[in-house]
Amino acid sequence: MSTILYTHPDCLNHVTPAGHPERVDRLKAVMAALDGADFDQLDRREAPLAEEAELLRCHSAAHVAAMQAAIPSGPEPRALDADTHVMNGSMQAALRAAGGCCAAVDDVVTGAAQNAFVAVRPPGHHAETETPMGFCLFGNVAIAAKRALDHHGLGRVAVMDFDVHHGNGTQDLLWNEPRARFISTHQMPLWPGSGAASETGAHNNIFNVPLAPGSDGAVFRAAMQETVLPAIDQFAPDMIFISAGFDAHHADPLAQLALMPEDFAWATMALCDLADRHCDGRVVSALEGGYDLDGLADSTAAHVKVLMERGA
Repeated sequence: MSTILYTHPDCLNHVTPAGHPERVDRLKAVMAALDGADFDQLDRREAPLAEEAELLRCHSAAHVAAMQAAIPSGPEPRALDADTHVMNGSMQAALRAAGGCCAAVDDVVTGAAQNAFVAVRPPGHHAETETPMGFCLFGNVAIAAKRALDHHGLGRVAVMDFDVHHGNGTQDLLWNEPRARFISTHQMPLWPGSGAASETGAHNNIFNVPLAPGSDGAVFRAAMQETVLPAIDQFAPDMIFISAGFDAHHADPLAQLALMPEDFAWATMALCDLADRHCDGRVVSALEGGYDLDGLADSTAAHVKVLMERGA
């Protein structure tokens, strides 16, 4: 068994305007961090393009068509909202992002790997059923979770999102899905303003754990132990997904939590422990946010090291 790393050069062709935090250099920093000798054993693969049928597991045909129609033919980016932009390489990148997550599911379910990390952009956890937002076009992790359920016939999946911003898109896409449990730790108050503990889903399948600005690793770990891990343990999923945003890092410019790379490593280990208990160690993790390049690189490396240790 091993850990598969999915990425693709197309994800560098989603170029945002100058000064935008979700920029090409994020993925370059991640890949540079995963280039050292410690990561020689990663099984590196190119993310395939997602077929439209995969996107339609979560989004409407109208949304997919609108995203395609929004792509500019010229070199200048187009704003979909104040935060979310597309350019002529963005659809290809977004299809690689969703496709990499789906391919990772296939590999982990079939036993080609113990777990996988999908290093792609644009991220996905803010994309709602009909609305791109928060730098996101399609709900990459939710789409992959639905593939695990509908294509591979898994009975239950859990999605844990430790990005500093609430995964409103994943919540929206899985709100009515009783076979999926979505659990999110996030700073509150903070954009996008959703993620109150009272938001519990159509089937009591949503668990939101807001953290106050300034919360450090001790607070985060306590929240994991008190709410997140018991919620996953009780659900006994057949696969665990991680929306791995690293913008809760103490140096991140867009938020005010104070996590260290070792906190992300600890959370990864705890989630892998639950995967060992319930689903033969099957974990698929995908990159979400993280906007301080050094913090992003260090945190991603700590996260993937744990996945590799557990996949060995």
